[in-house]
Amino acid sequence: MTGESAVVQAFGLGKDYGKLRAVDAVDIEVGSGEFFGFLGPNGAGKTTMIHMLTTLVSPTRGRAEVAGHDVVAEPLAVRKNIGLVFQETTLDGELSAEENLQLAGKLYGLGRAELRERIEEVLALFELTDRRHDSVRTFSGGMRRQVDLARGILHRPTVLFLDEPTLGLDPVNRGRVWGFLERLASEEGMTLFLTTHYLEEAEPCDRVMIVDRGQAIARGTPDELKRDLGGRESIELVMSDPDPRLLAEVAQRTGAEPRRTATGVIVSVDSAEAVLPLLLPLIGERLESLSVRRPTLDDVFVAATTPGGATAGTGAPAGQ
Repeated sequence: MTGESAVVQAFGLGKDYGKLRAVDAVDIEVGSGEFFGFLGPNGAGKTTMIHMLTTLVSPTRGRAEVAGHDVVAEPLAVRKNIGLVFQETTLDGELSAEENLQLAGKLYGLGRAELRERIEEVLALFELTDRRHDSVRTFSGGMRRQVDLARGILHRPTVLFLDEPTLGLDPVNRGRVWGFLERLASEEGMTLFLTTHYLEEAEPCDRVMIVDRGQAIARGTPDELKRDLGGRESIELVMSDPDPRLLAEVAQRTGAEPRRTATGVIVSVDSAEAVLPLLLPLIGERLESLSVRRPTLDDVFVAATTPGGATAGTGAPAGQ
């Protein structure tokens, strides 16, 4: 990715609160239409970063541009080009879903006809048409979040910033919200900048940056991070009587020492797909079942945030 194609760029961006360094000096590049995940534990600096990029707080050092506008020198231009969904809803509970959208549209300067058209679009997109006239205070947490998302994209922003958008939602509503977000990314082509501490939520992202204590410690696509930091794949073979001769042959063919279990063996390899054709003829009818465990972003996160653990790509802007 080049700077010319990036819609979000940060160069050594950092923020201090007194002696507390909330964000150290982070470089970011997010391309047009990209689904970008900013991943880290609570207190890692995720919200502070999103607040700097959306002009809500001024950086202590470095600079950033969103949609080609400097966040410090051109805050109004930045705000016209972004949508923002906060951790906690900021809807007016006494107003209906439609009234909340009307208020937001007027603040963005949308004309009457255009606003009416946009409201119909987002109500339909987030499956809210039948509840448009109901007070938001009567909505479930998941439905309120749907209204938050509808309001965030009402003016068709260049970038939609989402600060832990499923925080506090139950698994059903979290899945529902994620369905909408994936539709925005794939069908609407919108650039999404997401912060989350739910590791599984970063799986659909095009690229991920992991932060801890205000510092970027790993970045890349989810598959790249799992390959580089997540460890090896594990093949569990449930079989009868894995005798020493068989174990020695498994070690020779895989280049890895198998571990005995109560029901068979486990062998850790770089690629289960490459190794299994070598193992299956060897084991033959002894094999009762097998399973493959592949690295997850949980494995990546543990590896990246453990003191002395591996890191990836910390010396270059994300995407390079």
